[in-house]
Amino acid sequence: MSRMGVVPRLATREDAPFLAELWGDVMRRVDRSEQVADLELVIKQAAASPEERIVVVEYDGRPAGAVFLRLDTMSPLNLEPVVQSIHPRVLDDFRRHGVGRTLMEAAATFAEENGVLHVATAVMSSSRDANRFMARLGLAPVATYRAAPTTLLRSRVSPPRAGADRGGHMRVLAARRSRRARAVDDQVVLPERRDPIAPE
Repeated sequence: MSRMGVVPRLATREDAPFLAELWGDVMRRVDRSEQVADLELVIKQAAASPEERIVVVEYDGRPAGAVFLRLDTMSPLNLEPVVQSIHPRVLDDFRRHGVGRTLMEAAATFAEENGVLHVATAVMSSSRDANRFMARLGLAPVATYRAAPTTLLRSRVSPPRAGADRGGHMRVLAARRSRRARAVDDQVVLPERRDPIAPE
């Protein structure tokens, strides 16, 4: 059910530049043209899948917000079906016009169409307004999703020990000495032993 001037619809390929403007900060760090190309692919895949839907909400004929909807489970371990409402966003100029509610209404409709009893959402943890809005709609926090560069995580979970470089250097030197010793042993010619029982 749409409000006056607020109309939800499925995303099309032509929405990719708008979606790149809306979601650019949560996409991979490439230039805008590559983000648009990524979104064209995402839109195409969603259009072909009964388990995905990208909804764009227009306000007075202009794109004002969007959400990516996906049927999934609560987690890989909790197989309870859920509709994931991923990054519901509204452009600043269209806030407080019912666009956000229409996006979440689309999520509820998608869940009902598929007989799913739960809707979950992912919004930026730094956005107080978005988190308050979701709380008002009854969506409670159930987990904190964190991310870090692999190299940073590696440095924190197994930091180099003091003197580790020196120890590694010493092991290399020891291995070289061992190889040299084996090489010398291979070059030493032992005098021929005579069998005392053999005839002269």
